[in-house]
Amino acid sequence: MPAPRPFDAPFIEVYGAREHNLKNVSVQIPRNRLVVFTGISGSGKSSLAFDTIYAEGQRRYMETFSAYARSFMGGLERPDVDKIEGLSPVISIEQKTTSRNPRSTVGTITEIYDFLRLLYARTAEAFSYATGAKMIRQSDDQIINYILRHYDGKKLVVLAPVVKGRKGHYREDFQKIAKLGFTKVRVDGELLDITAKMQVDRYKIHDIEIVIDRLVVKEEDRFRLSGSVQNALTHGKGTMLVLDPDAKGESKSEKGKPQFFSRFLMDPATGIAYDDPAPNTFSFNSPYGACPTCNGLGEVQEITEDAVLPDRKLSISRGGIAPLGEYRDIWIFQQLQLILKKHKATLNTPLEKLPEELLTRLLHGITEDEADDRKTIYTEPFEGLIPFLRRQMDSESDNIREWIAQYAQAQPCPECQGYRLKKESLHFKLADRHIGELSTMDLAELAAWFEGVEDRLSERQNVIARELLKEIRKRIGFLLEVGLDYLSLHRPVRTLSGGESQRIRLATQIGTQLVGVLYIMDEPSIGLHQRDNERLIKALQHLRDIGNSVIVVEHDKDMIMHADHVLDIGPGAGIHGGHIVASGTPQEIFNSGSLTSQYLSGQKHIELQKKKRKGEGTELVLKGAKGNNLKNVTLKVPLGKLVAVTGVSGSGKSTLIHDTLYPILNQHFFNAKREPLAHGGIEGLDLLDKVIEVDQSPIGRTPRSNPATYTGVMTEIRALFAEMPEAKIRGYGPGRFSFNVKGGRCETCEGAGIRTIEMNFLPDVHVPCETCKGRRYNRETLEVRFKGKSITDILDMTVEKAVDFFEFQPRILRKIKTLNEVGLGYLTLGQQATTLSGGEAQRVKLATELGKKDTGKTFYILDEPTTGLHFEDINHLAAVLQKLADKGNTVLIIEHNLDLIKVADHVIDIGPEGGGGGGSIVAQGTPEQVAKSGKGHTSRFLAEELRTSKYAEA
Repeated sequence: MPAPRPFDAPFIEVYGAREHNLKNVSVQIPRNRLVVFTGISGSGKSSLAFDTIYAEGQRRYMETFSAYARSFMGGLERPDVDKIEGLSPVISIEQKTTSRNPRSTVGTITEIYDFLRLLYARTAEAFSYATGAKMIRQSDDQIINYILRHYDGKKLVVLAPVVKGRKGHYREDFQKIAKLGFTKVRVDGELLDITAKMQVDRYKIHDIEIVIDRLVVKEEDRFRLSGSVQNALTHGKGTMLVLDPDAKGESKSEKGKPQFFSRFLMDPATGIAYDDPAPNTFSFNSPYGACPTCNGLGEVQEITEDAVLPDRKLSISRGGIAPLGEYRDIWIFQQLQLILKKHKATLNTPLEKLPEELLTRLLHGITEDEADDRKTIYTEPFEGLIPFLRRQMDSESDNIREWIAQYAQAQPCPECQGYRLKKESLHFKLADRHIGELSTMDLAELAAWFEGVEDRLSERQNVIARELLKEIRKRIGFLLEVGLDYLSLHRPVRTLSGGESQRIRLATQIGTQLVGVLYIMDEPSIGLHQRDNERLIKALQHLRDIGNSVIVVEHDKDMIMHADHVLDIGPGAGIHGGHIVASGTPQEIFNSGSLTSQYLSGQKHIELQKKKRKGEGTELVLKGAKGNNLKNVTLKVPLGKLVAVTGVSGSGKSTLIHDTLYPILNQHFFNAKREPLAHGGIEGLDLLDKVIEVDQSPIGRTPRSNPATYTGVMTEIRALFAEMPEAKIRGYGPGRFSFNVKGGRCETCEGAGIRTIEMNFLPDVHVPCETCKGRRYNRETLEVRFKGKSITDILDMTVEKAVDFFEFQPRILRKIKTLNEVGLGYLTLGQQATTLSGGEAQRVKLATELGKKDTGKTFYILDEPTTGLHFEDINHLAAVLQKLADKGNTVLIIEHNLDLIKVADHVIDIGPEGGGGGGSIVAQGTPEQVAKSGKGHTSRFLAEELRTSKYAEA
């Protein structure tokens, strides 16, 4: 009997999975179901889902290509598993930002913008950027009839434009016109006879038209007029104009004002013409549509006054003008001295005491007209510091450009106002909106605009747009389903969080309507408020219902309880994990007695403290924050407490904390260059001594990075080994114990411990180095030992064991102990950074910061520290953060996880909605006070969480 095909098989069957820490796992996963993999961080969930099931699916896909094709693409390594049966084509949707390219936007990666471009190219109406009048196009007959109707009996000059608004002498052009048999031209509004060697001023801008005919307009001379019009349109490349030399106007400029005509789109009043629109007319990635000033990026690098004059208390001689530094005997300082002398000031006068008008002259220059004007005190023109620095941005020298870059900041492009498109493209409108305006609306607003848009379109537009509108609405709907209503199509992909990128890819996959596929997702609920969880779960269930299998690596309670099947992997992390501890329906997991079930059932919980910290009794006050969607927010952060900033996705949390508060603190303490968003000032900086932000970026992208190198403990360990008697006898310094430089490392594998053997069209094979047997160092280096252990033995040691081993080495112990405290005791010190999960990488960074000495006046900012964490891990994390606050530090977390929010001392809820409906502080106080307030969405979910929580016994 033949084996069942993957589509018929009821299960995906995995036999003998041993990837990373998996302990020969064999498991049956039901197909066409929503399956959740859960378990403590580092237990092996991702190893089974991504490194085993997905990796095998990808390998099989690659095997379908010919050997010749595979030799170009490279192969995929076979995962360490005996066999997998019942596997469908696999699509992985992970938590990584899709692109760092500034040209990638939400609109381009979802393809909605492509449909919008086509919609505008086929249905939009053109308007003049000069007058705002509707552009018209006319056939030859329409032009002739118009002239006969409006100029009957009048003398008329028929002209063909050949040069419009360009510099040059045009000597050759005049000769060509004469050879064509024409005797007159109109140059800059003046009718002239063509003469031998005729030319115009090459440095001035000119308009030149050929005089095609001069005639009196009569119906009986229609044939002559028709010939002249066609001749003018031919020489004018589809454009012509007529002039009534005897016309009277109210002003001199209106006398003899020409009338423009075109076979193309044209403004008849000014002669401005547009090419027929095509989809690339609206593409900021095409030269046909991109703004010429910013090249389609929507922003330009601009020298700012604040960057040039960062500290106005200083004088020029003391370095008040940052790019110039302190006084030197060079021409620029001498020139500045002459200008200052006019205002009875010197180079030693503090900048803050100089008149504002003088500072403007120093920064922006003195023109020749001002220098020649006897009414001013200036006698010499001066270029100005900012124009001078701006000129250096185009220097051919890399060093000069790098020097200037530190004083330049991205500003919205003044030409396109940040819309990225050239002005012609922005004057094609659909229902009174140009494509840039639609792109900057948040998706909820955009969906509302498209609702009923047919009523605002003509019958012709509706016929053309029907199918396009259906596709656009459908794709926007999928993004709304996964809780991304606050994003805009204009939003650059590089600014999205991992969770947002993942949900965009999920929405795109829903849009493709594929069937019979296995989707594997990594914590899609990251960055999602509890309010939006239900929509996400429905989206995943929709994928399942149309005939797909869905595996989700997840810790969220709602997701676990809505799954069809749950795999609980554990029981511990790292070497203590790798087993299936429970498998079944959510109810079966609930009763299994595993660590996960204990938290789900309430047997274990994160305890609340009845008494909240009193803190320092002082506040950090940020006034009038107005960046993005913030509505003049005044933020008061109580110092010495654990503070949670909450709110639905897109409500303004990141804008307020990451883009406004953090840059202010970073500038104050570390002179950082990044500018905060608009605000009205800050109070309380003197109560702090530093700021530390722990974000979600990886700790390293190469196998050479590991927890020991990132935390800096490797430096201390190398210094310790260099102090050993054997090392001193041999003259070894700390560098001898580095695997990144020559000397102590194995040169065969250059300290990697493995060698990669290329197999052409087969997957590359990674084998232990035959010289050092995977130990990274040469034999002489490994002969130096501390307490019987070589440097390699130390790197292979788990954090848990290292804490005991370095008990009497305080400098090393402090850094390793924090790794253990944040729940990373199972990692080895030398574990490759590329094998760490997102949650593990973030906690390594957190541990690094915790290992540094603090004065109790540090301001910590953490962005969703519960990312990738199981309930048990959150318990550990909460204890670490509480310990930080106990020392008097302020710990501010941006968080959606109610388990961590409920143990905070103070909650600041931003909302009430996302995008334009957010940007205000709706509630603040203790978790209990916010829950009772009934304001915003967080209060409702927090009240329910507190109702089922238990307080620690005093």
